Amino acid sequence: MTIPDAVPDATLDSAPDAASGPVTPTESADRSVPVTQRAIERIKERIADGTLKPGDRLPTERELASDLGVSRSSMREAIRALTTLGVLEARHGAGVYVTSLRPADLLETFSVLAEVSQGETLIEVLQVRRMLEPAATALAAARADDAQLRRLGEILNRMEAGGGSDEADADADAYADTVSADLTFHQAIVEITGNATLAAINDGLSSRTFNARVWRGHREAGITARLREDHERIYRALQARDPDAARAAATMHVLEVERWLRADLTDDVG
Repeated sequence: MTIPDAVPDATLDSAPDAASGPVTPTESADRSVPVTQRAIERIKERIADGTLKPGDRLPTERELASDLGVSRSSMREAIRALTTLGVLEARHGAGVYVTSLRPADLLETFSVLAEVSQGETLIEVLQVRRMLEPAATALAAARADDAQLRRLGEILNRMEAGGGSDEADADADAYADTVSADLTFHQAIVEITGNATLAAINDGLSSRTFNARVWRGHREAGITARLREDHERIYRALQARDPDAARAAATMHVLEVERWLRADLTDDVG
Protein backbone atom coordinates (compact mmCIF):
# COMPACT_ATOMS: atom_id res chain seq x y z
CA MET A 1 0.00 0.00 0.00
CA THR A 2 1.49 3.40 -0.94
CA ILE A 3 1.02 6.20 1.58
CA PRO A 4 1.56 9.68 0.12
CA ASP A 5 3.55 12.13 2.20
CA ALA A 6 1.67 14.93 3.86
CA VAL A 7 4.82 17.02 4.38
CA PRO A 8 6.93 19.20 2.04
CA ASP A 9 9.74 16.61 1.80
CA ALA A 10 7.42 14.28 -0.11
CA THR A 11 9.89 12.84 -2.61
CA LEU A 12 13.38 13.76 -1.45
CA ASP A 13 14.86 14.53 1.93
CA SER A 14 17.33 16.86 0.27
CA ALA A 15 17.84 18.70 3.53
CA PRO A 16 17.41 16.12 6.28
CA ASP A 17 17.73 16.79 9.99
CA ALA A 18 21.18 16.94 11.45
CA ALA A 19 20.21 13.67 13.08
CA SER A 20 19.65 12.01 9.74
CA GLY A 21 23.24 10.89 9.31
CA PRO A 22 25.13 10.10 6.09
CA VAL A 23 23.32 8.83 3.02
CA THR A 24 24.25 5.26 2.10
CA PRO A 25 24.46 3.92 -1.49
CA THR A 26 21.21 2.02 -0.92
CA GLU A 27 19.47 5.20 0.16
CA SER A 28 20.77 7.04 -2.91
CA ALA A 29 19.50 4.25 -5.17
CA ASP A 30 15.92 4.56 -3.96
CA ARG A 31 15.66 8.36 -3.96
CA SER A 32 12.83 8.09 -6.51
CA VAL A 33 10.67 6.47 -3.83
CA PRO A 34 8.73 8.95 -1.65
CA VAL A 35 10.56 9.41 1.63
CA THR A 36 7.71 8.36 3.89
CA GLN A 37 7.13 5.23 1.81
CA ARG A 38 10.83 4.45 2.04
CA ALA A 39 10.71 4.75 5.83
CA ILE A 40 7.61 2.53 5.94
CA GLU A 41 9.36 -0.15 3.89
CA ARG A 42 12.48 -0.04 6.09
CA ILE A 43 10.44 -0.53 9.26
CA LYS A 44 8.49 -3.38 7.65
CA GLU A 45 11.76 -5.00 6.59
CA ARG A 46 12.99 -4.93 10.19
CA ILE A 47 9.79 -6.59 11.32
CA ALA A 48 9.96 -9.19 8.54
CA ASP A 49 13.57 -10.15 9.30
CA GLY A 50 12.92 -10.39 13.03
CA THR A 51 14.92 -7.34 14.08
CA LEU A 52 11.67 -5.98 15.46
CA LYS A 53 9.29 -8.56 16.92
CA PRO A 54 5.65 -8.38 18.02
CA GLY A 55 5.52 -6.45 21.27
CA ASP A 56 8.90 -4.76 20.78
CA ARG A 57 9.24 -1.06 21.54
CA LEU A 58 10.59 0.99 18.65
CA PRO A 59 13.57 3.29 19.11
CA THR A 60 12.67 6.95 19.51
CA GLU A 61 11.54 8.91 16.48
CA ARG A 62 14.87 10.77 16.43
CA GLU A 63 16.88 7.54 16.65
CA LEU A 64 14.88 5.88 13.88
CA ALA A 65 15.14 8.94 11.63
CA SER A 66 18.90 9.03 12.10
CA ASP A 67 19.26 5.29 11.62
CA LEU A 68 17.19 5.20 8.43
CA GLY A 69 18.51 8.46 7.00
CA VAL A 70 15.23 10.34 6.75
CA SER A 71 13.85 13.47 8.37
CA ARG A 72 11.90 13.25 11.60
CA SER A 73 8.79 14.58 9.87
CA SER A 74 8.95 11.73 7.35
CA MET A 75 9.52 9.22 10.14
CA ARG A 76 6.53 10.64 12.01
CA GLU A 77 4.34 10.15 8.93
CA ALA A 78 5.66 6.60 8.46
CA ILE A 79 4.85 5.68 12.05
CA ARG A 80 1.38 7.21 11.71
CA ALA A 81 0.72 5.22 8.52
CA LEU A 82 1.87 1.93 10.05
CA THR A 83 -0.26 2.62 13.11
CA THR A 84 -3.31 3.07 10.87
CA LEU A 85 -2.48 -0.24 9.18
CA GLY A 86 -2.34 -2.07 12.52
CA VAL A 87 1.40 -2.77 12.35
CA LEU A 88 2.37 -0.34 15.12
CA GLU A 89 0.55 1.04 18.13
CA ALA A 90 1.26 4.17 20.15
CA ARG A 91 0.97 3.76 23.91
CA HIS A 92 0.47 7.03 25.73
CA GLY A 93 3.59 7.95 27.63
CA ALA A 94 5.29 4.66 26.77
CA GLY A 95 6.31 4.99 23.12
CA VAL A 96 5.50 3.10 19.92
CA TYR A 97 5.34 -0.70 19.80
CA VAL A 98 4.99 -3.42 17.20
CA THR A 99 1.50 -4.93 17.52
CA SER A 100 0.76 -8.63 17.85
CA LEU A 101 0.50 -8.64 14.01
CA ARG A 102 -2.70 -10.69 14.11
CA PRO A 103 -4.19 -11.11 10.60
CA ALA A 104 -7.54 -9.76 11.81
CA ASP A 105 -5.88 -6.52 12.91
CA LEU A 106 -3.67 -6.14 9.84
CA LEU A 107 -6.57 -6.75 7.45
CA GLU A 108 -9.09 -4.63 9.34
CA THR A 109 -8.88 -1.74 6.86
CA PHE A 110 -9.54 -4.26 4.07
CA SER A 111 -13.10 -4.68 5.35
CA VAL A 112 -14.11 -1.34 3.83
CA LEU A 113 -13.93 -3.01 0.39
CA ALA A 114 -17.18 -4.94 0.74
CA GLU A 115 -18.88 -2.14 2.67
CA VAL A 116 -18.52 0.56 0.03
CA SER A 117 -18.17 -1.35 -3.26
CA GLN A 118 -20.84 -0.84 -5.90
CA GLY A 119 -21.79 -2.19 -9.32
CA GLU A 120 -19.19 -4.27 -11.11
CA THR A 121 -16.74 -3.95 -8.23
CA LEU A 122 -19.26 -5.63 -5.95
CA ILE A 123 -19.64 -8.44 -8.48
CA GLU A 124 -15.85 -8.81 -8.47
CA VAL A 125 -15.96 -9.13 -4.68
CA LEU A 126 -18.49 -11.95 -5.06
CA GLN A 127 -16.30 -13.62 -7.66
CA VAL A 128 -13.42 -13.64 -5.18
CA ARG A 129 -15.77 -15.09 -2.57
CA ARG A 130 -16.71 -17.78 -5.09
CA MET A 131 -13.04 -18.75 -5.27
CA LEU A 132 -12.45 -18.79 -1.51
CA GLU A 133 -15.69 -19.81 0.22
CA PRO A 134 -16.12 -23.24 -1.43
CA ALA A 135 -12.54 -24.19 -0.54
CA ALA A 136 -12.99 -22.96 3.02
CA THR A 137 -16.30 -24.81 3.37
CA ALA A 138 -14.75 -28.04 2.06
CA LEU A 139 -11.90 -27.71 4.57
CA ALA A 140 -14.39 -27.02 7.36
CA ALA A 141 -16.29 -30.20 6.45
CA ALA A 142 -13.10 -32.18 6.99
CA ARG A 143 -12.21 -30.48 10.27
CA ALA A 144 -15.48 -29.68 12.06
CA ASP A 145 -16.02 -31.28 15.45
CA ASP A 146 -19.39 -31.98 17.08
CA ALA A 147 -19.39 -28.78 19.14
CA GLN A 148 -18.70 -26.64 16.09
CA LEU A 149 -21.47 -28.35 14.14
CA ARG A 150 -23.90 -27.77 17.01
CA ARG A 151 -23.03 -24.08 17.01
CA LEU A 152 -23.62 -23.88 13.26
CA GLY A 153 -26.98 -25.56 13.75
CA GLU A 154 -27.94 -22.97 16.36
CA ILE A 155 -26.92 -20.13 14.04
CA LEU A 156 -28.94 -21.70 11.21
CA ASN A 157 -31.99 -21.88 13.49
CA ARG A 158 -31.63 -18.18 14.26
CA MET A 159 -31.43 -17.40 10.57
CA GLU A 160 -34.56 -19.39 9.77
CA ALA A 161 -36.52 -17.98 12.70
CA GLY A 162 -36.25 -14.46 11.34
CA GLY A 163 -36.17 -15.18 7.61
CA GLY A 164 -39.11 -17.49 7.33
CA SER A 165 -41.48 -14.95 5.83
CA ASP A 166 -41.47 -12.99 2.58
CA GLU A 167 -44.12 -10.63 3.93
CA ALA A 168 -43.10 -6.97 3.83
CA ASP A 169 -44.36 -6.44 7.38
CA ALA A 170 -42.37 -9.34 8.84
CA ASP A 171 -40.96 -8.57 12.29
CA ALA A 172 -38.11 -6.08 11.78
CA ASP A 173 -36.07 -7.30 14.76
CA ALA A 174 -36.32 -10.92 13.68
CA TYR A 175 -35.37 -9.93 10.15
CA ALA A 176 -32.29 -8.05 11.41
CA ASP A 177 -31.31 -11.13 13.40
CA THR A 178 -31.56 -13.21 10.23
CA VAL A 179 -29.12 -10.90 8.44
CA SER A 180 -26.75 -11.05 11.42
CA ALA A 181 -27.04 -14.83 11.66
CA ASP A 182 -26.26 -15.20 7.96
CA LEU A 183 -23.01 -13.29 8.39
CA THR A 184 -22.16 -15.23 11.54
CA PHE A 185 -22.88 -18.57 9.83
CA HIS A 186 -20.28 -17.97 7.13
CA GLN A 187 -17.76 -16.54 9.60
CA ALA A 188 -18.14 -19.60 11.81
CA ILE A 189 -17.50 -21.93 8.88
CA VAL A 190 -14.25 -20.18 8.00
CA GLU A 191 -13.18 -20.15 11.65
CA ILE A 192 -13.49 -23.95 11.69
CA THR A 193 -10.66 -24.12 9.13
CA GLY A 194 -8.29 -22.82 11.79
CA ASN A 195 -6.73 -20.41 9.29
CA ALA A 196 -6.71 -16.94 10.87
CA THR A 197 -5.58 -15.23 7.67
CA LEU A 198 -8.39 -16.81 5.66
CA ALA A 199 -10.88 -15.78 8.36
CA ALA A 200 -9.64 -12.18 8.21
CA ILE A 201 -9.87 -12.09 4.41
CA ASN A 202 -13.37 -13.57 4.56
CA ASP A 203 -14.42 -10.84 6.98
CA GLY A 204 -13.06 -8.27 4.56
CA LEU A 205 -15.13 -9.72 1.73
CA SER A 206 -18.30 -9.83 3.83
CA SER A 207 -20.58 -6.94 4.60
CA ARG A 208 -23.57 -6.63 6.90
CA THR A 209 -24.88 -3.90 4.61
CA PHE A 210 -24.66 -6.12 1.53
CA ASN A 211 -26.16 -9.10 3.38
CA ALA A 212 -29.14 -6.95 4.34
CA ARG A 213 -29.52 -5.89 0.72
CA VAL A 214 -29.49 -9.52 -0.46
CA TRP A 215 -32.11 -10.66 2.06
CA ARG A 216 -34.27 -7.60 1.41
CA GLY A 217 -34.11 -8.18 -2.34
CA HIS A 218 -35.00 -11.85 -2.00
CA ARG A 219 -37.85 -11.02 0.37
CA GLU A 220 -39.27 -8.41 -1.99
CA ALA A 221 -39.14 -11.01 -4.78
CA GLY A 222 -40.74 -13.62 -2.52
CA ILE A 223 -37.77 -15.98 -2.84
CA THR A 224 -36.10 -16.03 0.59
CA ALA A 225 -36.66 -19.80 0.52
CA ARG A 226 -33.73 -20.03 -1.89
CA LEU A 227 -31.37 -18.54 0.66
CA ARG A 228 -32.68 -20.79 3.43
CA GLU A 229 -32.27 -23.86 1.22
CA ASP A 230 -28.73 -22.81 0.31
CA HIS A 231 -27.69 -22.59 3.94
CA GLU A 232 -29.43 -25.83 4.87
CA ARG A 233 -27.62 -27.60 2.01
CA ILE A 234 -24.28 -26.29 3.23
CA TYR A 235 -25.05 -27.37 6.78
CA ARG A 236 -26.09 -30.88 5.75
CA ALA A 237 -22.82 -31.31 3.84
CA LEU A 238 -20.87 -30.18 6.89
CA GLN A 239 -22.84 -32.55 9.13
CA ALA A 240 -22.02 -35.38 6.74
CA ARG A 241 -18.37 -34.27 6.80
CA ASP A 242 -18.42 -34.43 3.01
CA PRO A 243 -15.90 -31.91 1.60
CA ASP A 244 -17.04 -32.36 -2.01
CA ALA A 245 -20.69 -31.77 -1.18
CA ALA A 246 -19.74 -28.82 1.02
CA ARG A 247 -17.72 -27.27 -1.79
CA ALA A 248 -20.58 -27.71 -4.25
CA ALA A 249 -23.17 -26.30 -1.85
CA ALA A 250 -21.06 -23.22 -1.09
CA THR A 251 -20.45 -22.65 -4.80
CA MET A 252 -24.17 -22.84 -5.56
CA HIS A 253 -24.92 -20.35 -2.80
CA VAL A 254 -22.44 -17.70 -3.95
CA LEU A 255 -23.58 -18.19 -7.55
CA GLU A 256 -27.19 -17.64 -6.48
CA VAL A 257 -26.25 -14.37 -4.79
CA GLU A 258 -24.15 -13.33 -7.77
CA ARG A 259 -27.01 -14.05 -10.21
CA TRP A 260 -29.40 -12.06 -8.04
CA LEU A 261 -26.99 -9.12 -7.83
CA ARG A 262 -26.49 -9.02 -11.60
CA ALA A 263 -30.26 -8.96 -12.11
CA ASP A 264 -30.66 -6.30 -9.43
CA LEU A 265 -28.00 -4.10 -11.01
CA THR A 266 -29.65 -4.50 -14.42
CA ASP A 267 -32.99 -3.41 -12.92
CA ASP A 268 -31.30 -0.36 -11.37
CA VAL A 269 -29.87 0.65 -14.75
CA GLY A 270 -33.20 0.09 -16.45
